[in-house]
Amino acid sequence: MNSEALVVSVAMATAAGLVGSFAMMRRMGLAADPLSHIALPGIGIALALHINPLFGAVAMLFFGALLIWALEDASRATTETVIGVVFSAALALGSLITSGEDLIDALFGAAGGLSRPEAVFGLVVAGAAALFIVFFKNHLIVMLVSPDVARTAGINVRRLDLLYLFTLVLVIALGLRYLGVLLMGALVIIPAATAKHLARNLNQMLLAAVGISVASTLLGTWMAASLGRETGPLIVLVATGAFALSLLLPRR
Repeated sequence: MNSEALVVSVAMATAAGLVGSFAMMRRMGLAADPLSHIALPGIGIALALHINPLFGAVAMLFFGALLIWALEDASRATTETVIGVVFSAALALGSLITSGEDLIDALFGAAGGLSRPEAVFGLVVAGAAALFIVFFKNHLIVMLVSPDVARTAGINVRRLDLLYLFTLVLVIALGLRYLGVLLMGALVIIPAATAKHLARNLNQMLLAAVGISVASTLLGTWMAASLGRETGPLIVLVATGAFALSLLLPRR
């Protein structure tokens, strides 16, 4: 992995740690993983049209987030239920239109040199996700405590919920190149789950999640280069190892 790709991967890990912390607090731990699978049809369509798969994935993830947001309000079902239904349909459709080596790369990632548009996209998205969490952290906390209190305080809960979903799917899209649709959700959730076990407050949780996510990405990338293996699975295994070690420590 060249230096440009390494910088983007660190930015990806930072954004994943920040956004994943709020996904964990919103009880979306199991939802983040299937949400990443919604990108698969977009990747298949982009490959069929001979355009960069990343842009197809982003378009489909945005559409999926908007669909989940609309269905959640219309059906009054939980976010996890709606994501589960949309994910199942997306995975089935994506498997039909993507095949062979392209399907393997889409599912597990294919790290390597990044094109200039991919590098720019990665840095812009990571920066935008971090800024969103920093500027709307207090609003997100109030909404977590009580949506009614948030509305009373003048917070547009529905709009903030949609913005968070858009931020989450953008971070997922950012990591698809390295981890694929099967593993990116793990990097969003596992470091946040580890940080939740270790931290005493929200700020500590955010910092710990970022640190664990970045460390897992760097160590997993180094191990992959040393062993000649795919990057994504090793990053997730390192993050899982950190979570397992955290269980040995007293919960804070």
